[in-house]
Amino acid sequence: MADLSHYRNIGIFAHVDAGKTTTTERILKLTGKIHKIGEVHDGAATTDFMDQEQERGITIQSAATTCVWNDHRLNIIDTPGHVDFTIEVYRSLKVLDGGVGVFCGSGGVEPQSETNWRYANDSEVARVIYINKLDRLGADFFRVVKQVEDVLGANPLVMVLPIGTEDEFSGVVDLLTRKAWIWDDSGDPLKYEIKDVPAEMVDDVEVWREKLIETAVEQEDDAMEQYLEGEEPDMDTIKRCIRKGTIKLDFFPTYCGSSFKNKGVQLVLDAVVDYLPSPTEVKPQPEVDMEGNETGEFAIVDVNKPLRALAFKIMDDRYGALTFIRIYSGRLEKGSTVLNTFTGKTERIGRIVEMHADSREELDSAQAGDIVAIVGMKNVQTGHTLCDPKHPATLEPMVFPDPVISLAVSPKDKGGSEKMGIALGKMIQEDPSFRVETDEDSGETILKGMGELHLDIKVDILKRTHGVELDVGKPQVAYRETITKKVEDSYTHKKQSGGSGQFGKIDYIIEPGEPGTGFVFESKVTGGNVPREFWPAVEKGFKSMLDQGVLAGFPVLDLQVTLMDGAYHAVDSSAVAFEIAAKGAFRQSIPKAGPQLIEPIMKVDVFTPDDHVGDVIGDLNRRRGMIKSQDAGVSGVRIKADVPLSEMFGYIGDLRTMTSGRGQFSMEFSHYLPCPKNVADEVIKEVKERNEKK
Repeated sequence: MADLSHYRNIGIFAHVDAGKTTTTERILKLTGKIHKIGEVHDGAATTDFMDQEQERGITIQSAATTCVWNDHRLNIIDTPGHVDFTIEVYRSLKVLDGGVGVFCGSGGVEPQSETNWRYANDSEVARVIYINKLDRLGADFFRVVKQVEDVLGANPLVMVLPIGTEDEFSGVVDLLTRKAWIWDDSGDPLKYEIKDVPAEMVDDVEVWREKLIETAVEQEDDAMEQYLEGEEPDMDTIKRCIRKGTIKLDFFPTYCGSSFKNKGVQLVLDAVVDYLPSPTEVKPQPEVDMEGNETGEFAIVDVNKPLRALAFKIMDDRYGALTFIRIYSGRLEKGSTVLNTFTGKTERIGRIVEMHADSREELDSAQAGDIVAIVGMKNVQTGHTLCDPKHPATLEPMVFPDPVISLAVSPKDKGGSEKMGIALGKMIQEDPSFRVETDEDSGETILKGMGELHLDIKVDILKRTHGVELDVGKPQVAYRETITKKVEDSYTHKKQSGGSGQFGKIDYIIEPGEPGTGFVFESKVTGGNVPREFWPAVEKGFKSMLDQGVLAGFPVLDLQVTLMDGAYHAVDSSAVAFEIAAKGAFRQSIPKAGPQLIEPIMKVDVFTPDDHVGDVIGDLNRRRGMIKSQDAGVSGVRIKADVPLSEMFGYIGDLRTMTSGRGQFSMEFSHYLPCPKNVADEVIKEVKERNEKK
């Protein structure tokens, strides 16, 4: 029976290129899991095992691995940084107890770091901050610490100070012990000496150490009193206080180093063990009923409680489907039967494996606190709960964002259709932010995703992994429709044809809703002119029409319908009659309500060297972008802007041309805004032409 206080379930998350995967490689080397370090830029990193990851030097899937440090078992998930794969970060954070947020010493807090940080806040995950790449030109530890405060609104608790910067960076001073860890230049992480603080740093060390202890002792009244009386609490008390504050998210212990040069990673590992929570120290997962309402029960991390586990990732590999699960309570035995509360079906547990990136170790059982994979489960999808059939319960499910971009694909040869169907089935299971639809009129398959890179990689996987050659159309934007005017109207549905007829009359107001509210329905009928039992039918009728707007057939957003009055017939009125009346009312009134096309606006964050700022801003303006801010950094300028998605296709190529290959950008969906008339007319014309061709 393993001791849960010695478990740490952690994720490593950050912006693209901050060095997450490199840091994971160093952790695996230090913990003895691997003997030769693989480098991302050589395509040899342990946790980047997909062909697409090795070629592009980015992480696409989150990879899970397990290792041991100081008698503690670390389950580590290395997550992607690219905005198109944020879903991987979100679902990993959902099942983790702690995290290491990695920031680049020269790039600082980048837009994707903000998104990931927000997800971690939503999931209430305790974190340690690691500022990496301090050996790089323009690296500045204190600037990044300030950015963490200003941009993320977080409270970094500085635990170490860097010795030297850029190519002079040689090690760190541990503020608690007042000792300097200095590595030699051999690149071996184990070749370091612990010395006294360099003379020129003594004053700085004392200033920062005092800040550290002052912040820590606020967690315990006794320690605070002792400190105010001029006596420093002992090391165990200080560490206990830091641990408390970290778990409560009051502050985030902050470290620095250079993973690539093997300097500073040991202290981060010590911090994971010392300050991040074990599975028993985090808030237990709430249980919900089938409607998603909390029941007041919790999945308490305890081996002796009934089984509760959440499937958070599905991966298809050469041995079959792997379902990654986090066990919250109870035990999971090989050969036992579990209930999937989403499908209501039971499944037998065949093989349980502990993952080390893409190699595996067979297990006979697993218990609360573990992250393991099960081989060959049939009907389990991301977010499903597995539990003890005698004590069923559902854990809070995951919510996934809607895709913003779509692409039409068709197999080049007739035989490819079936192959593509099977491959897409597997890919949808693996990635819930990837959707597939079939256009009934044209027979085309429509892939929907979170960005150009996301779909680009999906097409690549179809070609390479599944051998399906495709014809690919141009990307389509997920436009939406809304209305701009308030309309008061009335509609009567009357049908008389032998036997009982149908009758339903409604008086209603249709008006624009607040942005982001979707569809809101309310009834203000008094006096029973439309009996209460028919109100849901009216709502259902309006709701069923929202998928197809009147301008170009795009879904309708932000609409408020108020049922004011109406009439019914004692014999002929029914729920169906009122539902049909609502559908007719929608068709009648929406064209009068000033229908308008709205387009997805992306939050774009561009990094460019100083001498290309004018070109980049001019280009964003040409793309109908609204410049929000410009921040000058050491190595260039960051420009934030809101730009319509339709103007951003192929942007990476243009940006590289403008900046001689040195510019970078990332974008994520922000909100919808009305399309200018010329753009709307063009889109509506295109849709009409497409429909005529069909």
